[in-house]
Amino acid sequence: MRQSRAMASQRKPVIVRKFSRDWCAGYAGVNFGQDSAELEILDLSGKVTWIAWRQIKWVCYVRDFPAASSGSDSGNPERLLHKRFTIRPRTAGVWLRMTLNDGEELEGLAANDRSLLEGAGVLLTPPDTRSNTQRIYVPRVAIQTLEVVGLIGAGARKSVGPRRKATDQPDLFPSDTNAP
Repeated sequence: MRQSRAMASQRKPVIVRKFSRDWCAGYAGVNFGQDSAELEILDLSGKVTWIAWRQIKWVCYVRDFPAASSGSDSGNPERLLHKRFTIRPRTAGVWLRMTLNDGEELEGLAANDRSLLEGAGVLLTPPDTRSNTQRIYVPRVAIQTLEVVGLIGAGARKSVGPRRKATDQPDLFPSDTNAP
């Protein structure tokens, strides 16, 4: 029997940015950060590395890793050029602005669910979704301040109450049949 959907990988490609400005690339497990004190990644050489959450600035889920020969990506391997929205986002979610412990500001869209209140971090969609970075995971210990800029709705909601008929509306100017 042939499967119609490809199986999802157990490890996703990530670039981990530390507060020391150092970074490392590798593959992280799908459900990291919930109960562990450290992030476990499988680096590109096949070695398992553990990094303490207090050292991590953010974890970027990326499309591809920078080429080893390319010197232009050594300072910004995530290719995260836009860290703020230039206009109001169109995608549904909670528009967040946060200041990290090193003073850097970052904006993104988060899901409007309980994951904002629970969990060890916040998963964001970055302002520029066409860049190499698809999602950004920011550990809670890395966030100094968090501000909700706006709530972007998914569209008009349907009315819960009973609908009124058009005939239930009173006439504003009743026709006068006795007029001369």
